[in-house]
Amino acid sequence: MKKIFFLTLAIVFLTAAAVFAQEKIEAPAWNVEDKRAFDGGGPMEALNCDDHCYLVRFSGGVFPQSASGVAILGSSTLNITHVTDGNNRKKYLDTRKKIPNFPLTIGKQWKDLYQQTEPGMDGMVLVEYNETFRVLEWEEEEVRAGKFKAGKVEYKIEPLEWSSLGCCPRPESKAFFWYSPEVKNLVKCHYEKGYYEGFGEAGARKDWELVSYELKK
Repeated sequence: MKKIFFLTLAIVFLTAAAVFAQEKIEAPAWNVEDKRAFDGGGPMEALNCDDHCYLVRFSGGVFPQSASGVAILGSSTLNITHVTDGNNRKKYLDTRKKIPNFPLTIGKQWKDLYQQTEPGMDGMVLVEYNETFRVLEWEEEEVRAGKFKAGKVEYKIEPLEWSSLGCCPRPESKAFFWYSPEVKNLVKCHYEKGYYEGFGEAGARKDWELVSYELKK
């Protein structure tokens, strides 16, 4: 009888895990009244929204650590498309413009690139950085705001070596981001030691996590 019980229990857990792994997460619907607080950098705060995009205020987080302002995100993917300056807007071409990149499923991979102007042998040169994203797993992740089911996304930067232009080769950098459907946003970020995302970004980036949140019902 005990063997049957434990076998049944194991089947239940394995079935739940299989469903969990195959789950497809679509882009969340954000509301202006939603509130999220992070320690240090964080994702974004919605200022306005319509059927196609969100207008959000940002500071650090998935953006370069020294950046802050207002950006436009596509509502179906949450990809960053533009940044604004008063009534003007320009296309966003910097790092991590495609994180997250909905829908999310285990094993999904996507790529992108960005460019940085860096010192070379004969002055400043344009260096290209390849970005690779991959959804590793869904897991229970605990942060200061609580424990959440979260999708873990691996992020890698691999700079091209422009040795002919006098640019120093740099190693691959890696970071991890966790997205929670319950919070409708990223809840945690961890940067591996030696993380580097371009000339001019002084000092190591700091990890951050969700401290509190309140969503409109």
